Amino acid sequence: MTAQTQSQTKPSGGVKDLRLSRVGKRPVELPKGVTAVLKDGAIEIKGPKGQLSRVLPPNVDVKIEGGAVAVHPTIGGRDGARFQGLARALISGMVVGAGAGYTKTLQLVGTGYRAELKGTMLNLALGFSHPVAFPLPAGIKAEIPADSKGTLVILTGSDKEKMGQTAAKIRGFRPPEPYGGKGVRYQGEKVREKAGKAGKGGK
Repeated sequence: MTAQTQSQTKPSGGVKDLRLSRVGKRPVELPKGVTAVLKDGAIEIKGPKGQLSRVLPPNVDVKIEGGAVAVHPTIGGRDGARFQGLARALISGMVVGAGAGYTKTLQLVGTGYRAELKGTMLNLALGFSHPVAFPLPAGIKAEIPADSKGTLVILTGSDKEKMGQTAAKIRGFRPPEPYGGKGVRYQGEKVREKAGKAGKGGK
């Protein structure tokens, strides 16, 4: 891979009070089949699961060489380390998303609560008088396992941020209730249920 360099401000070599993030200073390895390109202050990651692009945070110097992406701060002090850690975390998330993708599973708990997929439209029966129709965003796919009888929705996609927003929005249609736990929850999520009010005893 041809080495490419993207500088946001000044080279990191002459920075005073240079501090490095413990995580941010580690290069992000590019798995087989995943490529990275720097262009006009942004980084573009391509892989088997999709293509992602993001504008780089300020005050960082990013280099692609030897099959890895390295991030260096271009300002000193704690802010330099913070920007380095942020940029590294964002790039790492993009590499994982483009290479392997992300998965989130939602569970529908409640009598008659079901999900049905028609094309890119997810129809949810959540105890309301009518089903909730939710169009899946571009880049996000949904699968409903046959053996779940419509109570599980598996979301997959390459964009971690968009995946989180989509799952949170679906969960927001009917968050788990504190009494009984009915609603939409993330698989494995522990819902803190409150005890029902006890009836008053006779005198």
